[in-house]
Amino acid sequence: MKLYALLDEDSLQARGWSLERFVRKALDAGAEMLQYRNKSGDTSLIASRLETLRPLFDGRLIVNDHPRLAKLCDGVHVGQEDLMRYGADPKEAVRKLREIVGENRWIGLSTHNAEEIETANVLDIDYIGLGACRATSTKSDANVLGCEKIARLAATSKHPVAAIGGVRPDDEVENVTWLVIGSALYED
Repeated sequence: MKLYALLDEDSLQARGWSLERFVRKALDAGAEMLQYRNKSGDTSLIASRLETLRPLFDGRLIVNDHPRLAKLCDGVHVGQEDLMRYGADPKEAVRKLREIVGENRWIGLSTHNAEEIETANVLDIDYIGLGACRATSTKSDANVLGCEKIARLAATSKHPVAAIGGVRPDDEVENVTWLVIGSALYED
């Protein structure tokens, strides 16, 4: 399985880790993608963190929720609610996002059920996040599907799938391209 590392700023701070330490762990684990998520920082702080991360991580670097900052990395990942900030119609919202991030940068979209995957299948996006596999400490409102259900749902996606939420590096989830790991990287 390919790994996609999720660097959550609140988790990083709570553990007293540096960006460099997290990136080393992600690279040692074999991560080829890394998403930077900061739900409480302002745009200038997030931009600064992306500028620090870029030379440290030579894989695909994704920013969460900040399409205007995608120019500092390789793309953006948004949730369902975040997508609707760009338009009530998902196709129109993605069209606007694509204008902001550019044709050469990736757009990822979180999905949680068959209906959201069906909608995503007709969108100009590059991958979907699907989950949650298990309960997680970083998202108290995560809809836990279980890894087996994720595998069944992933088979219906026309886009590559990243399994999200409580995923462990040794999980085997059929029909997914990436396992998104975050908290597991802090373990020794």
